[in-house]
Amino acid sequence: MPDIPRPPVTDWSTDFDHTHPDYAARAPEIWDELREQCPVAHTDRFGGAWFPTRHEDISTIAKDTENFTSRDVVVKDVRGDVPAPMGYAPPITSDPPFHKIARGVLLEFFAPKAIAAWEGVARETCRELIAEIKERLAEDPGAVADAATEYAQHIPVRIIADMLGLPREDGDRFRVFIHRVLSEPGQNTVEFEDSLEYYLDEKIAERRQNLGDDLISYLCQADVDGMPLQDEHVRGTIALLIIAGIDTTWSGIGASLWHLAQHPEQRRRWTDDPEVRPFALEEFLRFYAPVTMARLVAKDVEIGGCPMKPEDWTLLSFPAANRDPEAFDDAGSFIIDRQRNRHTAFGLGIHRCVGSNLARLEMKVGIEEWMEAFPDFALNDPDSVTWSTGQVRGPRTLPVVFPS
Repeated sequence: MPDIPRPPVTDWSTDFDHTHPDYAARAPEIWDELREQCPVAHTDRFGGAWFPTRHEDISTIAKDTENFTSRDVVVKDVRGDVPAPMGYAPPITSDPPFHKIARGVLLEFFAPKAIAAWEGVARETCRELIAEIKERLAEDPGAVADAATEYAQHIPVRIIADMLGLPREDGDRFRVFIHRVLSEPGQNTVEFEDSLEYYLDEKIAERRQNLGDDLISYLCQADVDGMPLQDEHVRGTIALLIIAGIDTTWSGIGASLWHLAQHPEQRRRWTDDPEVRPFALEEFLRFYAPVTMARLVAKDVEIGGCPMKPEDWTLLSFPAANRDPEAFDDAGSFIIDRQRNRHTAFGLGIHRCVGSNLARLEMKVGIEEWMEAFPDFALNDPDSVTWSTGQVRGPRTLPVVFPS
């Protein structure tokens, strides 16, 4: 189904729309403008929503589970009807005390040691993709490569598929599911047989009959106080990993490569000074944090002088928080060796991303392998780069060329 055109935005402080292409194209500028003019913006779109841009306000909301519920975390015209405490995608849609239980189920699988074991798979995946690009370029020297669609957008798809024990060939289906949920939320009507729910119900049923050592099998055998997880819980958690664990990371990798394509001096620094790479990775995460989360207001509350009512949306723009000059020195500049960097790329509070170890690994390996293969590259045409709309922001197309 084609994207539905969004009405134009004439005033971002009173009518913002994070799903509009104009927002995708110039989001950092909009955050800066709002922070100065109206730090907590409002819109009547989506049935009423708030958009704070200061680190302090975003942090306050993210850590307040009494006045804000995570029952639904993707802003759209309707509110989710799966009630807390579990919600439709635990643990991200779970409120206390169930949230701690749902998160605890995943901690073992996403612990640092467990994730470190995936580095070999990640490197081999990146090298396979790079080999395909090099083969094509060898046949057509001087051709343009798309670092997003040919590289970044495949890395987390393939790794998550492997972790779940699903076919890598289903990657195109994952992309459709992700687009429906994140880029055009609530604007797509599909037959049930084409839905993410139907796809996952089939896979869960198959796995229960043939358990393995993958994450779906792990969830099928997990329990809470001796009680097996309900199918709805298993399905929701797998959906979360596909929706929130793929687009977010490929956006981070793509934005990092977009940045490096325009800064040859920083490419040289990366190549010549391996000790700077851990700092650079954290600065990529700060400066190009892809994820904006959402909450629903649960009780009457005031944030930044703005009275919020139950069932209002509030967007938590962790990327905007990372650019707040009150929270970071020289916040609007990318500093490749920034030493103090307590960024919010993975969120704040109890819902801080449980998959942060995996995201860091994929970004680290993705950038390292690309830079090893292509230490010198540039944007083919800056105007041809397109950015995603919605609550995850990153390059959707990233055409690059390689000097001969």
